[in-house]
Amino acid sequence: MTTKVLITGGNKGIGLATTKEFLLRGYRVYLVARDFSKSGLEKSRNIEKIEFDLADIEGIPRLAKDIGEIDILINKAGMMHGISYQEYTEEKKDYILRVNLEAPVALILAFTPGMIRKGKGRIVNNASIAGEIGHPDIWYGITKAGVINFTKSFAKLLGPKGIVINCVAPSAVETAMLSKIPKERKEGMKRAAFTGRYAYAEEIARTIFWLATESPEYINGTCIDINNGIFLR
Repeated sequence: MTTKVLITGGNKGIGLATTKEFLLRGYRVYLVARDFSKSGLEKSRNIEKIEFDLADIEGIPRLAKDIGEIDILINKAGMMHGISYQEYTEEKKDYILRVNLEAPVALILAFTPGMIRKGKGRIVNNASIAGEIGHPDIWYGITKAGVINFTKSFAKLLGPKGIVINCVAPSAVETAMLSKIPKERKEGMKRAAFTGRYAYAEEIARTIFWLATESPEYINGTCIDINNGIFLR
Protein backbone atom coordinates (compact mmCIF):
# COMPACT_ATOMS: atom_id res chain seq x y z
CA MET A 1 0.00 0.00 0.00
CA THR A 2 1.36 3.44 -0.98
CA THR A 3 2.02 5.78 1.92
CA LYS A 4 0.01 9.00 1.58
CA VAL A 5 1.68 12.28 2.53
CA LEU A 6 0.02 15.70 2.75
CA ILE A 7 2.37 18.67 2.45
CA THR A 8 1.09 22.22 2.83
CA GLY A 9 3.09 24.90 1.08
CA GLY A 10 4.88 22.20 -0.88
CA ASN A 11 5.18 24.34 -3.99
CA LYS A 12 8.20 26.49 -3.11
CA GLY A 13 11.22 26.88 -0.84
CA ILE A 14 11.56 24.31 1.93
CA GLY A 15 8.17 22.86 1.02
CA LEU A 16 9.22 22.22 -2.57
CA ALA A 17 12.46 20.59 -1.43
CA THR A 18 10.43 18.42 0.94
CA THR A 19 8.03 17.45 -1.83
CA LYS A 20 10.92 16.38 -4.04
CA GLU A 21 12.41 14.34 -1.20
CA PHE A 22 9.20 12.35 -0.75
CA LEU A 23 8.69 11.89 -4.49
CA LEU A 24 12.23 10.60 -4.85
CA ARG A 25 11.41 7.90 -2.31
CA GLY A 26 8.17 6.87 -4.06
CA TYR A 27 5.56 8.36 -1.75
CA ARG A 28 2.11 9.50 -2.87
CA VAL A 29 2.08 13.26 -2.22
CA TYR A 30 -0.88 15.59 -1.85
CA LEU A 31 0.16 19.23 -2.15
CA VAL A 32 -1.94 22.03 -0.70
CA ALA A 33 -1.07 25.59 -1.75
CA ARG A 34 -2.71 28.79 -2.98
CA ASP A 35 -0.88 28.86 -6.32
CA PHE A 36 1.04 26.30 -8.37
CA SER A 37 1.84 28.52 -11.35
CA LYS A 38 5.52 28.91 -10.37
CA SER A 39 6.14 25.68 -8.49
CA GLY A 40 8.57 24.23 -11.03
CA LEU A 41 7.28 20.74 -10.26
CA GLU A 42 7.43 18.22 -13.06
CA LYS A 43 4.32 16.19 -13.80
CA SER A 44 4.13 13.02 -11.78
CA ARG A 45 1.47 10.42 -11.24
CA ASN A 46 2.42 10.50 -7.56
CA ILE A 47 1.39 14.14 -7.07
CA GLU A 48 -2.06 15.57 -6.54
CA LYS A 49 -2.12 19.37 -6.44
CA ILE A 50 -4.89 21.03 -4.47
CA GLU A 51 -5.35 24.79 -4.66
CA PHE A 52 -6.58 25.99 -1.28
CA ASP A 53 -6.02 29.08 0.85
CA LEU A 54 -5.21 27.86 4.36
CA ALA A 55 -6.61 31.08 5.78
CA ASP A 56 -9.98 29.42 5.12
CA ILE A 57 -9.98 27.59 8.44
CA GLU A 58 -13.66 26.79 8.14
CA GLY A 59 -13.01 24.94 4.88
CA ILE A 60 -10.33 22.62 6.27
CA PRO A 61 -12.73 19.86 7.45
CA ARG A 62 -14.16 19.73 3.91
CA LEU A 63 -10.63 19.63 2.47
CA ALA A 64 -9.77 16.71 4.75
CA LYS A 65 -12.91 14.85 3.72
CA ASP A 66 -12.03 15.27 0.03
CA ILE A 67 -8.46 14.00 0.53
CA GLY A 68 -9.33 11.13 2.84
CA GLU A 69 -7.09 9.44 5.37
CA ILE A 70 -3.35 10.11 5.22
CA ASP A 71 -0.30 8.60 6.88
CA ILE A 72 1.95 11.65 7.17
CA LEU A 73 1.12 15.35 7.61
CA ILE A 74 3.75 17.99 6.91
CA ASN A 75 2.60 21.41 8.09
CA LYS A 76 5.05 23.48 6.07
CA ALA A 77 2.90 26.38 4.82
CA GLY A 78 3.63 29.69 6.48
CA MET A 79 4.07 33.34 5.68
CA MET A 80 5.81 36.45 6.93
CA HIS A 81 4.68 40.03 6.37
CA GLY A 82 8.15 41.34 7.18
CA ILE A 83 6.81 44.56 8.71
CA SER A 84 7.07 46.25 12.11
CA TYR A 85 4.30 45.79 14.66
CA GLN A 86 3.28 49.44 14.17
CA GLU A 87 2.43 48.65 10.54
CA TYR A 88 0.14 45.74 11.35
CA THR A 89 -3.54 46.13 10.56
CA GLU A 90 -6.16 43.85 12.08
CA GLU A 91 -6.50 42.19 8.67
CA LYS A 92 -2.77 41.42 8.41
CA LYS A 93 -2.64 40.13 11.98
CA ASP A 94 -5.68 37.92 11.43
CA TYR A 95 -4.21 36.48 8.22
CA ILE A 96 -0.83 35.50 9.64
CA LEU A 97 -2.46 33.97 12.72
CA ARG A 98 -4.79 31.95 10.51
CA VAL A 99 -2.15 30.65 8.10
CA ASN A 100 0.74 30.09 10.51
CA LEU A 101 -1.08 29.01 13.65
CA GLU A 102 -4.75 28.16 13.27
CA ALA A 103 -4.46 26.25 9.98
CA PRO A 104 -1.88 23.67 11.12
CA VAL A 105 -3.88 23.05 14.29
CA ALA A 106 -7.06 22.63 12.22
CA LEU A 107 -5.27 20.20 9.89
CA ILE A 108 -4.05 18.14 12.83
CA LEU A 109 -7.57 18.00 14.24
CA ALA A 110 -8.99 17.05 10.84
CA PHE A 111 -6.54 14.29 9.91
CA THR A 112 -5.58 12.64 13.20
CA PRO A 113 -8.88 10.75 13.71
CA GLY A 114 -7.86 8.54 10.78
CA MET A 115 -4.37 8.09 12.22
CA ILE A 116 -5.83 7.20 15.60
CA ARG A 117 -8.03 4.52 14.01
CA LYS A 118 -4.92 2.96 12.45
CA GLY A 119 -2.90 3.39 15.63
CA LYS A 120 -0.09 5.20 13.84
CA GLY A 121 0.81 8.37 11.97
CA ARG A 122 3.49 11.03 11.73
CA ILE A 123 3.25 14.82 11.78
CA VAL A 124 6.04 17.35 11.26
CA ASN A 125 5.42 21.05 11.81
CA ASN A 126 7.59 23.87 10.49
CA ALA A 127 8.55 26.32 13.24
CA SER A 128 11.51 28.72 13.16
CA ILE A 129 14.37 30.03 15.23
CA ALA A 130 12.12 33.13 15.43
CA GLY A 131 9.93 31.20 17.85
CA GLU A 132 12.91 30.73 20.15
CA ILE A 133 14.79 34.03 20.01
CA GLY A 134 12.12 36.49 18.81
CA HIS A 135 11.78 38.33 15.50
CA PRO A 136 11.39 41.93 14.27
CA ASP A 137 8.09 40.82 12.69
CA ILE A 138 6.47 40.37 16.09
CA TRP A 139 3.45 38.39 14.93
CA TYR A 140 5.59 36.04 12.85
CA GLY A 141 7.67 35.25 15.94
CA ILE A 142 4.51 34.74 17.99
CA THR A 143 3.11 32.24 15.51
CA LYS A 144 6.33 30.24 15.34
CA ALA A 145 6.57 30.07 19.12
CA GLY A 146 3.00 28.81 19.02
CA VAL A 147 3.96 26.04 16.59
CA ILE A 148 6.61 24.79 18.99
CA ASN A 149 4.14 24.87 21.85
CA PHE A 150 1.26 23.11 20.11
CA THR A 151 3.67 20.44 18.83
CA LYS A 152 4.46 19.56 22.43
CA SER A 153 0.81 19.79 23.49
CA PHE A 154 -0.40 17.49 20.72
CA ALA A 155 2.43 15.04 21.42
CA LYS A 156 1.08 14.64 24.95
CA LEU A 157 -2.43 14.06 23.59
CA LEU A 158 -1.61 11.91 20.57
CA GLY A 159 1.62 10.12 21.52
CA PRO A 160 -0.22 7.49 23.59
CA LYS A 161 -2.40 6.82 20.52
CA GLY A 162 0.57 5.93 18.32
CA ILE A 163 1.15 9.27 16.62
CA VAL A 164 4.62 10.81 16.43
CA ILE A 165 4.62 14.61 16.13
CA ASN A 166 7.68 16.86 16.04
CA CYS A 167 8.74 20.20 14.59
CA VAL A 168 11.81 21.80 13.06
CA ALA A 169 13.12 25.28 13.83
CA PRO A 170 15.46 26.46 11.07
CA SER A 171 17.44 29.68 11.11
CA ALA A 172 17.72 31.71 7.88
CA VAL A 173 17.39 29.51 4.78
CA GLU A 174 18.35 30.18 1.16
CA THR A 175 14.77 30.69 -0.07
CA ALA A 176 12.69 33.62 -1.31
CA MET A 177 11.64 34.38 2.28
CA LEU A 178 15.24 35.37 3.02
CA SER A 179 14.55 38.72 1.33
CA LYS A 180 11.97 39.57 4.02
CA ILE A 181 14.45 39.19 6.89
CA PRO A 182 16.07 42.50 7.95
CA LYS A 183 19.61 42.78 6.57
CA GLU A 184 21.29 43.22 9.94
CA ARG A 185 19.55 40.14 11.38
CA LYS A 186 20.34 37.78 8.51
CA GLU A 187 23.95 38.96 8.22
CA GLY A 188 24.35 38.42 11.96
CA MET A 189 23.05 34.86 11.56
CA LYS A 190 25.46 34.21 8.72
CA ARG A 191 28.42 35.39 10.79
CA ALA A 192 27.34 33.33 13.78
CA ALA A 193 26.90 30.07 11.84
CA PHE A 194 29.83 27.67 12.14
CA THR A 195 29.97 27.31 8.35
CA GLY A 196 29.45 31.01 7.65
CA ARG A 197 26.43 30.46 5.42
CA TYR A 198 22.65 30.17 5.48
CA ALA A 199 20.91 26.80 5.55
CA TYR A 200 19.92 25.11 2.31
CA ALA A 201 16.28 24.13 1.79
CA GLU A 202 17.38 20.57 1.05
CA GLU A 203 18.97 20.29 4.51
CA ILE A 204 15.68 21.20 6.17
CA ALA A 205 13.78 18.87 3.84
CA ARG A 206 15.99 15.91 4.71
CA THR A 207 15.41 16.54 8.41
CA ILE A 208 11.65 16.77 7.88
CA PHE A 209 11.70 13.53 5.89
CA TRP A 210 13.67 11.76 8.62
CA LEU A 211 11.23 12.87 11.31
CA ALA A 212 8.27 11.84 9.15
CA THR A 213 9.57 8.39 8.25
CA GLU A 214 12.69 7.04 9.92
CA SER A 215 13.27 8.70 13.29
CA PRO A 216 12.73 6.54 16.39
CA GLU A 217 9.25 6.83 17.85
CA TYR A 218 10.87 7.86 21.14
CA ILE A 219 11.60 11.20 19.50
CA ASN A 220 8.15 12.69 20.05
CA GLY A 221 7.11 16.20 21.05
CA THR A 222 10.54 17.52 20.13
CA CYS A 223 11.70 20.66 18.35
CA ILE A 224 14.77 19.99 16.21
CA ASP A 225 16.96 23.10 15.98
CA ILE A 226 18.60 23.55 12.57
CA ASN A 227 20.77 26.63 13.05
CA ASN A 228 24.44 25.57 12.83
CA GLY A 229 25.42 27.12 16.15
CA ILE A 230 23.47 30.37 15.82
CA PHE A 231 21.36 29.48 18.86
CA LEU A 232 22.93 26.86 21.11
CA ARG A 233 20.93 25.49 24.03
